[in-house]
Amino acid sequence: MKKVSKLSLTLASIGVFMIGLAGVLQYKAFQIEGNTVAYETVTMNDSYAGKVEEVNNKNKENTADESDNNTEIEGDTTNTETVEEVTIEDELEDVKTYEEVSTVPVDPIVYDGLTMGELAEKLNRSLNSTISGKGYLIASYSLQLGIDPYMATAIILHETGCNGTCSSLVRECNNVGGQKGGPSCGGGAYKAYPTLDEGIMGYLDNLYRNYYSYGLTTPETIGPKYAASPTWASQVNNYIALIRSR
Repeated sequence: MKKVSKLSLTLASIGVFMIGLAGVLQYKAFQIEGNTVAYETVTMNDSYAGKVEEVNNKNKENTADESDNNTEIEGDTTNTETVEEVTIEDELEDVKTYEEVSTVPVDPIVYDGLTMGELAEKLNRSLNSTISGKGYLIASYSLQLGIDPYMATAIILHETGCNGTCSSLVRECNNVGGQKGGPSCGGGAYKAYPTLDEGIMGYLDNLYRNYYSYGLTTPETIGPKYAASPTWASQVNNYIALIRSR
């Protein structure tokens, strides 16, 4: 009985120890921190927290990968913009080349298919002696007033003979149109002008004011009022033909 009692007591002690050990292993976990031992209860929340942390870590890794991909895309975009800029520069260079091509200004046509300079030179070929080189003044002022420059020059040639040698009326009194009035040229009926340019412009003013403004614009309509000679118009027309031909 004593042996049995000792055996039973031993087994009972072992059973109690195992039960206690199992309880500790099931409900407790320990952690060694420095030289101390800390105990904490292991729960299901701790397990879930570990899963959540793992998922968060994976999300961070994915975000980092996407950031790397974006960086690569931005790099590609930069390269694309560089290519486009080169293309635009090439096109601008072509445009600049066309802009650099210069053109020579062309003078406008003013009368009879001629520019002002050409018309003046044409008139000058019939103007000699004292009135030589006055073609530009006659052409420009005639067109300003609306007068036919050929006819205006033809009347000068008929009245003064400046196709060859100008008359004394031109040389002494600057009267290019045979105009009468004052101040008098040498005490006679014909008018004197201070300068040759004033004489030319005064003659054209008279032609416009007393003839053109009344609708008298041809040698045939001007002649009866301008001169007593019945051949005046035909002689002026002959000078017009001569001027055109030169």
